[in-house]
Amino acid sequence: MQKLPRDFYDRDTIIVAKELLGKYLVHVMNGTEYIGKIVEVEAYLGPHDLAAHSAKGLTNRTKVMFGAPGHAYVYMIYGMYYCFNVVTEREGHASAVLLRGIEPVKNITERTQGPGLLCKAMHIDKQLNGHDLLSDDFYLAALPEAESFTVVKRARIGVDYAKHWAKRLLRFYIKNNSFVSKP
Repeated sequence: MQKLPRDFYDRDTIIVAKELLGKYLVHVMNGTEYIGKIVEVEAYLGPHDLAAHSAKGLTNRTKVMFGAPGHAYVYMIYGMYYCFNVVTEREGHASAVLLRGIEPVKNITERTQGPGLLCKAMHIDKQLNGHDLLSDDFYLAALPEAESFTVVKRARIGVDYAKHWAKRLLRFYIKNNSFVSKP
């Protein structure tokens, strides 16, 4: 597997989101390598996107989103689940891609359908917030030859508060993959 370079992330968020499908999330912890294939994502397009955390501006929570591309934005929801996003586009743009589902590949025994379950199974928590995804212990990678699959576009999940942004087709997943959180 080849680690994704910084310029992979420094592009249009929707393109990055679609191209993350089929890539691999790798977390090495205490000598154990956890690997999952990315099968479902959501794009958050910056402060103008009312569903994005950056819509509230620069805060302690969102400062990672406003930072350089290729870093992890990890936060807690409902006081109990972590969510992992990949920061995209240029510094200051504040956009990211949420990983919603992975297909277990190595050392993953728990459910992975949904961002909270994905983080639990991959041992991702707040300590990884701001982590450089070009590191050797937490990164995204690709196989030399990409597999072929059909990408499905749907509205994002759980963003009904975001007015017209709630209906935008910014959720992408691999068609017929059983590790997608919901169809």
